[in-house]
Parts: sequence; structure tokens; C-alpha cells
Amino acid sequence: QVQLVESGGGSVQAGGSLRLSCAASTRTFFYVLGWFRQTPGKEREFVAASSVSSGSDTNYADAVKGRFTISRDNTKNTMYLQMNSLKPEDTAVYYCAFRRGTRPSARTEEYNDWGQGTQVTVSS
Repeated sequence: QVQLVESGGGSVQAGGSLRLSCAASTRTFFYVLGWFRQTPGKEREFVAASSVSSGSDTNYADAVKGRFTISRDNTKNTMYLQMNSLKPEDTAVYYCAFRRGTRPSARTEEYNDWGQGTQVTVSS
């Protein structure tokens, strides 16, 4: 089982920025790290994902395109999610997820391991 450690959540006013980090303990070469989010009473939804082994293979949900950006430090098995122009509707618990392979899937069922989640709160 892959251990995922998230950090960087917090509270910010609308229009502000936060950066989330996800460190994966894995020796797998071909894998994808994804971000999902969930609010009470709703299903977990896809935010963004990136293939570690494929430099340009990244996928974003329409709701965050142009505002959120994934970057990686492959030497540290760490992925970052830079969130700019945050909106109150971005408020959620954000989860990092891991799947083997190269396709940055948006489907929760395709991810094998999950982090503990980090809260992001955006006030208006």
C-alpha cells in the first residue's frame, strides 16, 4: 500500500491562493497522482491529475481550469496543486490519490490509495 501525505490546506478569502502538497511513498515508476475533493453530502469529485512518468500528461476538471495548476518534484515523489483565484465553492476536503499506470484518470474507482485529506475553506 502506498502512503500519501498531504499538507497545505487552510482558510483563505475569495480570490486568494493556497498550495497543496502530496508526498507519495512508492518505488513504482509509472504512476499517477490525482486530487479529488468532497463536501458533506456530496460525492467525491475530480479536481486534477498528473502522470509522474509522462511530463505533459495532465488532466483538470473544467471547474478549475485556468485557476489550478499541478506541478511535480519527481525526485521527492511529490505533487503540488497551486490553487489561485479561489472561490467559496472550492471549499472542501481535498484528497490526494494514487494509481498505477500513466493515464491521469478522473474516475475515483481507478485510484488505489488515498491520503487522509486536507481541509480548504474559502470565505466570501
